[in-house]
Amino acid sequence: MTKLPLEPARIRALFPAFAEPSLQGQAFFENAGGSYTAQAVIDRLEHYYRATKVQPYGVYAASIEAGEAMNLAFERMAAALNVTADWIHFGPSTSANTYVLGNAFGGWLKPGDVIVVTNQDHEANTGAWRRLSQRGITVREWSVDGQTGRLALPALDAVLDDKVKLVAMPHCSNVVGEINPVAEVAKRAHAVGAVLAVDGVSYAPHGLPDLVELGADMYLFSAYKTYGPHQGVMAVRPELAMQLPNQGHFFNDTKPRYRLTPAGPDHAQIAASAGIADYLEQVSAIAGDSVGGSDPFRRAHAAMRAQEIALARPLLDYLNGRNDVNLVGPGDAELRAPTIALRHREPGVEVAKRLAKHDIMASGGNFYAWRLMEALNIDPQHGVLRLSFVHYTSPEEIQSLIKALDAEL
Repeated sequence: MTKLPLEPARIRALFPAFAEPSLQGQAFFENAGGSYTAQAVIDRLEHYYRATKVQPYGVYAASIEAGEAMNLAFERMAAALNVTADWIHFGPSTSANTYVLGNAFGGWLKPGDVIVVTNQDHEANTGAWRRLSQRGITVREWSVDGQTGRLALPALDAVLDDKVKLVAMPHCSNVVGEINPVAEVAKRAHAVGAVLAVDGVSYAPHGLPDLVELGADMYLFSAYKTYGPHQGVMAVRPELAMQLPNQGHFFNDTKPRYRLTPAGPDHAQIAASAGIADYLEQVSAIAGDSVGGSDPFRRAHAAMRAQEIALARPLLDYLNGRNDVNLVGPGDAELRAPTIALRHREPGVEVAKRLAKHDIMASGGNFYAWRLMEALNIDPQHGVLRLSFVHYTSPEEIQSLIKALDAEL
């Protein structure tokens, strides 16, 4: 394995889970379902509940501090994504945020308008958009290659024209794992006058992207998969957000934070989300000058990706050398996130049960990618075995996984 930019012991020291007695000896390979929480996030959450668990934005000291803690989370999350704070919206989950966003577009688009969706997505992303067909919106599908699961640009070009008003896609699939060319899709969408919504849930744990560089008009991800609390984060280009119909109370129509998040926000968890940015700065400091980047967040992103690529290579080499399992998605670590799905003669969950006897925490199923499973000719009820990790996974855990797979596949 090549030299790692992030020393595993220093990274893992920033997560209480790695010191938790009940988790000792357990190798965590279900990070795509939710990551461990960073100490920086827990500290902010604990302080909020202890010192400022009052209605925020009031006139007394505790209330003012509570509001300031929430404001800081908007600012810090925006900085991590290289946008301004008016892009940021917090909601109860990405599924809920996408549902509300889809409903807003349903009131903005006109019958006969066209949207493009994919069959590579988690159903929470694609389903919310497909429902717009009930309002007279034409839905076109950008379909994956049935052998590789890839979203190819020529297939997108075939469904794009000046009738398309929205393209919705994943940054990467929670099963295929291949990192999609979002910046190229943004250029194509914008060229025909469409906006681009990106489900970043499966990519963001591997480094929060620079949204200016990416070109997306909307980018959604889950804070609980990016080392934070159970919240959904939605970045929406401010001009677009103000054009969409208000989804909140009528008297909050002029307040950007309220228009696309009608549910009452979890104040403490919003405040705690600033800890995600704190943690990314800690990652940057540990990486030092081993990676490049214009600011701590870009350096953290570069270090996390480099770490994961180095960790994934021996696992992918091992899997590519077996003929009794089929890897879904590319075998090249640089082309994918370390969310690795395997087809096996047994249901994925059954293999995961056996891996648990070796202290490997993994999972099996269809992971709400039902349409993708069907496109790949995989029975959604049979599913796949999914092995997902992030930059805090250690080389020793990768070797433990390989040993367990050797015994159980």
